[in-house]
Amino acid sequence: MQEKNIKKMTEMADTAVKDLPTLNILLCYLLYKIERPVESEQLYDIAIGTGIVNYFYYQDSIDYLTKNGLISIKENKSGVECCFLEKKGEECAKQLKSYAPKSYRDKLVLAALRYFARLKHEQEIKIEYTPAGKGYYMHVRCLDTDCDLMDLKIYAPDMTQAKLLGERIMLNPAGFYGKVIELALSNEEPQYDLTDN
Repeated sequence: MQEKNIKKMTEMADTAVKDLPTLNILLCYLLYKIERPVESEQLYDIAIGTGIVNYFYYQDSIDYLTKNGLISIKENKSGVECCFLEKKGEECAKQLKSYAPKSYRDKLVLAALRYFARLKHEQEIKIEYTPAGKGYYMHVRCLDTDCDLMDLKIYAPDMTQAKLLGERIMLNPAGFYGKVIELALSNEEPQYDLTDN
């Protein structure tokens, strides 16, 4: 019986939000947790990308939130349209968050954190794939403002494996770079056994 309830709860958590008030709370909560304006296109990608927000409900929610002063849409310094959380929207996020299921809140916030981490990684890391004989090179460059911190080629027998390497590096580029440096600094000459001489 308990197993059926868990399965039912899991299925409910994976369905799209179908009521506008809950979605309004979720979007305010997302902007509140991010703590900064978000480009309109980015907010759309994050919300729709989770699979819990339907396009039509999303549009209705944005319309409602802007008309009622919970969020505002303005251009940032670069001239890009952004969603700003207003004081009224912040109060909505704080006071009404418990009306939106935690599973939805967690999914949206996690999607946003991953989304912005990926954008940051894409600015710091450049990955290219080039044919090399029967396989491919996965060429990774860790960029700094005025130089490359690391420029590395790794051979893979096919494009699938080369892309897998690239995807794994992009999960945590700083961790990858740190492990390469740590390995280089801790690398030692092999010990030779001369006891039989």
